[in-house]
Amino acid sequence: MTEVQFDARAAAVYDETSAVMFEPAVVEPTVDFLADLARGRPALELAIGTGRIALPLSARGVEVHGIDISEPMVDRLRSKPGSERIDVTIGDFATTRVDGAFGLVYLVFNTIGNVETQDEQVDIFCNAAAHLEPGGVFVIEVGIPQLQRLPPGDRSHVAELSPTHVCVDEFELSDQIEWSHHWYMADGHWEHFSGAYRYVWPAELDLMARIAGLRLRERVGGWDRSRFTSKSGMHVSVWEKPHTD
Repeated sequence: MTEVQFDARAAAVYDETSAVMFEPAVVEPTVDFLADLARGRPALELAIGTGRIALPLSARGVEVHGIDISEPMVDRLRSKPGSERIDVTIGDFATTRVDGAFGLVYLVFNTIGNVETQDEQVDIFCNAAAHLEPGGVFVIEVGIPQLQRLPPGDRSHVAELSPTHVCVDEFELSDQIEWSHHWYMADGHWEHFSGAYRYVWPAELDLMARIAGLRLRERVGGWDRSRFTSKSGMHVSVWEKPHTD
């Protein structure tokens, strides 16, 4: 990643503007899923952020490490109870290496799209694979591009409209780039944030995994293990690092 999207201003309001993602109904199934895959082995979160998943996963007894390029986001994490149990390295999660072998590496909340080229996304898979012990797994949570919602000839649509959040998604089809424009109500005033993300299809992710020496174990339609179908709006995919003979 050549640009830090989550600067001090964004980090200061991140938990509030993403409050729905901190709800127990969202966090608990995620932690259950990941803890089951960890099976007592250490876990590494790529783009650990303010600790939305890392902190409750650590509280479940999983040894959690993290990588994140944004020092302001990590500062928010380090201000929270339980953060002393989590070792965080500042760096680009596509290339930064940390010591140790992990049974679980995970990347949640569409964050693979934060890197804007296919080569960098392949680097993420290769970096995850390099950290995994044989039999370990790499987990990604990511949305399915909602291109079917675009009327013919249009490039954008309103993804969400509420009294506290407005989101407009704009697509550049040739480069698989989605510009996501957000306006959040925070502390009584509107905050604006726009970011460019490279959307990626499940089949493309499987090829990236194959390049990195990983193989698909399962793909489900959510952390609740609902069935993944052509109507799913997101998926959770699990790739495994094979044992070597």
